[in-house]
Amino acid sequence: MHAEPKQAAPEPAAPRPVEPVKTVIDGVVRQVAVPALVGPPVRGSLGDIPFDNAARAPGEAVLARKEPDGTWRDVSAAEFAAQVLAVARGLIAEGLRAGDRLAIMARTTYEWTLLDFAGWAAGLVTVPIYPTSSAAQARWIIHDSGAVACAVEDTTQARIISAERVNLPGLAHLWEFDTGAVARLVKAGERIPEALVHERRRVRTPQDVATLVYTSGTTGQPKGCVLTHANFFAEVDNAVELLYPVFRATGDEPASTLLFLPLSHIFGRMVAVGCMRARVRLGHAPSIRTEDLLADLAGFRPTFLLAIPYVLEKVYNTARATAEQMGRAASFDRAARIARKYGESGGSGWGLRAARALYDPLVYRRIRAALGGRVRYVLSGGSPLGARLSAFYTGAGVEVFEGYGLTETTAAATVTPPLKPRLGTVGWPLPGTAVRIADDGEVLLHGPHVFAGYWNGGAAEPGGWFATGDIGELDADGYLTITGRKKDMIITSGGKNVAPAVLEDALRAHPLVAQCLVVGDNRPYVAALITLDGEGLAHWRQMRKKVGVPVGELLWDEELRADVQRGVDEANALVSRAESIRRFVLLAGEFTQERGQMTPSLKLRRGVIVRQYASEIDALYRGR
Repeated sequence: MHAEPKQAAPEPAAPRPVEPVKTVIDGVVRQVAVPALVGPPVRGSLGDIPFDNAARAPGEAVLARKEPDGTWRDVSAAEFAAQVLAVARGLIAEGLRAGDRLAIMARTTYEWTLLDFAGWAAGLVTVPIYPTSSAAQARWIIHDSGAVACAVEDTTQARIISAERVNLPGLAHLWEFDTGAVARLVKAGERIPEALVHERRRVRTPQDVATLVYTSGTTGQPKGCVLTHANFFAEVDNAVELLYPVFRATGDEPASTLLFLPLSHIFGRMVAVGCMRARVRLGHAPSIRTEDLLADLAGFRPTFLLAIPYVLEKVYNTARATAEQMGRAASFDRAARIARKYGESGGSGWGLRAARALYDPLVYRRIRAALGGRVRYVLSGGSPLGARLSAFYTGAGVEVFEGYGLTETTAAATVTPPLKPRLGTVGWPLPGTAVRIADDGEVLLHGPHVFAGYWNGGAAEPGGWFATGDIGELDADGYLTITGRKKDMIITSGGKNVAPAVLEDALRAHPLVAQCLVVGDNRPYVAALITLDGEGLAHWRQMRKKVGVPVGELLWDEELRADVQRGVDEANALVSRAESIRRFVLLAGEFTQERGQMTPSLKLRRGVIVRQYASEIDALYRGR
């Protein structure tokens, strides 16, 4: 196999400090920039990464595949590069030309990553589709991107796409992983010379388009974000260099992660590329059902995880519920308070360190065991984690690096800097990035990882600042805090501006709460629609001996409402009285994609929910 190192990732080096450059106007920090740790590539593409790895460390494990018996088999750099080459030859044999779009609709699987890199090696542009997307959503992405081929995971997805092919005349190929699509591509590619793949790779440049990643579409049709190979290099190279504790071996323990977030989401995709770039052992967990995920974590035993706050909240709440069932709730709560104090203070004080050591084998070790037993770091994003939970995990021995970013910024634009955490913030700009706060509070971003523009929607302004639509503020040391979405801001009839995300994120941490939508636009006060978490409610029923009570009755149960009210009170403590939730209604079911209330990336479609629950919302403002 021909392999030719190109723009290889830098070898591990001693960490370099990064300090922000701040711009102060009228005594307030309005702009912060951090210089890049790694410069832009001068040649090559993401398709070179497997071959660079094979040339530099052919025997090193870069991936792991789960076997039918539940064990994990390592895949070396040389083995993966050979597979990428074979599949790339198959894609060329099927008639796909350089620049063609290849859609991928699957859960988080080994085949997803293999086809992604094979597509890049063949000069293609890959287009992710959420595995839970509806037929209309999938049809729109394939149509808008002009994809000529689509790979799906299973028969259900194949039927969805097959039913839409009459409306997709440009879609020439439909492949299904579960019925041997990869093997058939490899077989088809046997007649294609290896040199043809390498020729396609050599002509790709960092400025070429790597992928079209479609936005959630919370207010309309999803838009395709044009991300180049250079965007990814700027993102992952600087993230790997900055987060050196996460991506590098600790002693004789190689870094590894089990990816369970969707590869169709830019957050999961960026980390997958970063792991390949840094030769971090990567596994895939397609099922996020609690029992399946816990089993995969126990078998794989990663050293770090990529997680959204919901997952970390779930682990915490499950541990708390287990302790309550064992009659040890008070002990768990004391341990949680000690962990939070430890995380907030950095472990200062002999008495605090001693108390933490006491509870480590009783509580904290069990939290770490639920994550696989070896996890030392978590990369959290998607929504704010909150200082309370972040402090708890830090005190429990799992350091959390919280970040903020968007599809348009190739994932993270800011991240918690190592050794300098500030709980409740999303950190400093990623090296190479600048953050500016506009006059109206909107967060503006600038850097080489910011996208080239929207597909079929015009290019981004050259050298300009990307307006995120998020509202935030910079503190005196340059740390960014996100307070809400500009379009989601609520203005009460009394003229008070309210950022609902602060209240919603805090309430979701309550074990009984699944989702929360804060309302109050043009109303006299703030209120909320709250859905109940199934597992949390089942545990509550058992502990309160109300297993047989119908859900409809429980929604008005005084004990249940009092427990939820305590969560509301904790959320209200974060805001002023004028911004606090005065009334709430409990809903019988959760918000779902099927009813159009959520996007495939699980963001709430506020307008849809407000329309569907108009009568419930009106009732919150009657008789007060």
